[in-house]
Amino acid sequence: MVNDLIAGVAAGFRSSRRGLSIADLVDTLQSLPVAEAADALSQMPDARAVAVLDSPELRCASEILPLLTTARAAALVSQMAEDRAADVLSEMDEDDAAAIHAALPAPIRASIDTLLRWPPDSAGGMMTTEYVAASADATVGEVLAHIRTVERSRETVYSVFLLEPQGRLVATVSLRQLIAAEPESLAIELARGHDPITVAPTTDREEVAHMIRRHDLLALPVIDEQGRPIGIVTVDDVLDALVAAHTEDTQKFGGVEALDNPYLETGFLAMIRKRAGWLSILFFSEMLTASAMQHFESELERAVVLTLFIPLIMSSGGNSGSQATSLIIRALALGQVRLRDWWRVALRELPAGLTLGAILGMLGIARIALWQTLGFYDYGPHWVLVATTVGTGLVGIVTFGSLAGSMLPFLLQRLGFDPASASAPFVATLVDVTGLVIYFTIALAILSGTLL
Repeated sequence: MVNDLIAGVAAGFRSSRRGLSIADLVDTLQSLPVAEAADALSQMPDARAVAVLDSPELRCASEILPLLTTARAAALVSQMAEDRAADVLSEMDEDDAAAIHAALPAPIRASIDTLLRWPPDSAGGMMTTEYVAASADATVGEVLAHIRTVERSRETVYSVFLLEPQGRLVATVSLRQLIAAEPESLAIELARGHDPITVAPTTDREEVAHMIRRHDLLALPVIDEQGRPIGIVTVDDVLDALVAAHTEDTQKFGGVEALDNPYLETGFLAMIRKRAGWLSILFFSEMLTASAMQHFESELERAVVLTLFIPLIMSSGGNSGSQATSLIIRALALGQVRLRDWWRVALRELPAGLTLGAILGMLGIARIALWQTLGFYDYGPHWVLVATTVGTGLVGIVTFGSLAGSMLPFLLQRLGFDPASASAPFVATLVDVTGLVIYFTIALAILSGTLL
């Protein structure tokens, strides 16, 4: 049955009409054992095989290529988009990557080496060196003729770089502008009054995404210190990188180390390692909650009724903190707030926390009064003071949770850590410990001389 599936996949590639789409073929290969996927890929024509390997969804590309002959693997890699080829080679075993790398044509090998110099989460790591450039004194017709000549060897043609004789980038012109212009006019006239928007290869991927979004670009030039283009970051490269970054941040925010592979492809022991560390840290942190309760042991013995509301109050503080953390982490990621804006955020969260705490406090008081009045539960002769304690405690704890949750991402970023590390479980644990202190301090102030 597996052999039939492999044959079907290969046949699908051989027939453009009856064959599967590239996305379907990628899914099929992804579902096969690696050896069988490599066998199926080896039977495909180069153009189709390259299209499959170029798909980021084919996560096993770095495992498939070493199972092909070195000549065949090098032939396919040399036809892939250079940024994708660099990513795949970087994921391979060192010896396998070296063998394929050595068999590549010298110009492609040099381009891939350039890409591998930069971190994967930088503009240099995301860019492709397959851009279109022309002389700054070329006419529109000459540029279009040049595009027709080199288009097949380029990943995409969103825009054209216009260069000085020394190679410095002086302007970028979109393909749409060129098509609409008169062939005899100078291409550089289409960019008059607009300096090219560029980034350095070390620019972080989130800043690259921000610039593409802000300036509504399809591609962004990457230049060296002399202003010469070394590559181009396209919008699809940014989308792939941002999806990966968002996935990592989401996992961190849930109190899990970022997974290296998709969930179902992550081994049992690897999953335990990713989750056990944070759980252990949170467990030891929660021990402080037990210590806080031990500190107020005598108060608990005299006013057992206060313990009924501990889960309610702690969860409310944790929830408000998690809300604030989620909002600020996302705002930082989108560039809506900066590190210097921490005081503005604090001034917003303080009244917001007080208002939210007051709303929950009134609900808590109403609940106690209703239960007492209807006879569902007897909170004792001092139930009004108990209700006041719970209501006031909710105001204090929700306010503290909102402030702590909003300030923690700023603190982590200031210390050089990923703000996403301010996970919801971590914030909830922090609020649990401090919330108990706030709650019982308020209880001592209100109930002293009666229950305490």
